[in-house]
Amino acid sequence: MPKFVIEGGIPLKGKIRTSGAKNAALPIISATVLTKEKTVLDNVPKISDVSDLIEILRKGGVKIEWTGEHQLTIDPSGLKNSSLDHNLVKKLRASILLLGPILARLGKVTMPHPGGCIIGRRPIGTHFMALEKLGADITQDTENYHAKTIGLKGSEIFLGEASVTATENAMMAASLADGKTIIKFAACEPHVEDLANFLNKMGARIKGQGTHTIEIEGVEELHGTKYSIIPDQLEVGTFAMAAAITHGEVLIENIGPLKQLDSILAKMEELGVNFELQGDNLLVKPTQEFKAVTIKTDTWPGFPSDLQAPFTVLTTQAKGTSLIHDWLYEGRLYYVEELVKMGANIIICDPHRALVSGPTPLTGTKIISPDIRAGAALIIAALGAKGKSEIDNIQLVERGYEKLEERLRNLGARIGRVE
Repeated sequence: MPKFVIEGGIPLKGKIRTSGAKNAALPIISATVLTKEKTVLDNVPKISDVSDLIEILRKGGVKIEWTGEHQLTIDPSGLKNSSLDHNLVKKLRASILLLGPILARLGKVTMPHPGGCIIGRRPIGTHFMALEKLGADITQDTENYHAKTIGLKGSEIFLGEASVTATENAMMAASLADGKTIIKFAACEPHVEDLANFLNKMGARIKGQGTHTIEIEGVEELHGTKYSIIPDQLEVGTFAMAAAITHGEVLIENIGPLKQLDSILAKMEELGVNFELQGDNLLVKPTQEFKAVTIKTDTWPGFPSDLQAPFTVLTTQAKGTSLIHDWLYEGRLYYVEELVKMGANIIICDPHRALVSGPTPLTGTKIISPDIRAGAALIIAALGAKGKSEIDNIQLVERGYEKLEERLRNLGARIGRVE
């Protein structure tokens, strides 16, 4: 397995540009199969999750080519195979996003349980309930789920949880359903809104995106289009924490709409991070002292679970005791013992809560990345630590961050990737 070797304690300086949002790119790429016409997507991040999704679609008959550095041209006219590749689906949690659009396009789909990071239980029953409300018949055998329909029909759907991917699956399927669909307790994250905006550009009739009630008036067909994916607010938060912990000065460019950064910027301000907004950029400046905070993750517009770990790392350098509470996933704190190895003073109260006392100096050591966001957090810790760190399992980090070591090196970080 590849690893990162990092020599910490060096202030980061310079500019870094935010990539397209992974969590917007994956559903939008999936949605392109709702039409037979060609679509061009810009600002697509070149990450392994995107590569795996592309490969799944190619095996189903979709033609996909990189026609620019971050541009994908997708021709879904040849989509014929409704059975998704077993091995690739097992690697990629986001493969569940193909359930709704392929069902709507072909009338059937077969797939195993999707894989992905181990951050706790992530059942997919909400997806099935939503699609069954639209007229799908879903069964299961020892290896696969089988969904079929003789025609999707609009319906009222109340989601038992504000699931992002279940909302996206229902929204994609409902776009081609007969009649009106209302999704209640829908997720309203920026990437859900971005998917809805993309679908509308394809000819869908969706309103209410960005709220907990989404209305979709089904249409007979959708058409191809050209669309640019929003910047990744999770990268903005990650790079801000890396700059802050190294007491560096970094200009983060292309941060996207400010409304997708509200909870992130508010928590940075509460931590005492020295920053200022400069148009479409965020400048993080050296901070003398960080403050203890409570980090409680929540559904949008609350603080995102995907940034809990990177922000927790900075609390190890804050004066006082911080409470970390991630109620969404019981596996989100697996990385804490790796921070303790580096010298952090953290007490795990239960699978969802931890107390961080600081400031404590961090020292480089050998650590292991348990998932994408925790891996990014450990890289932040290594950048702020004294001495050398070796981080294993970094292929997980590369599922969500494009050319991370190269981009950090451009800021002066001493980081190398070792096979």
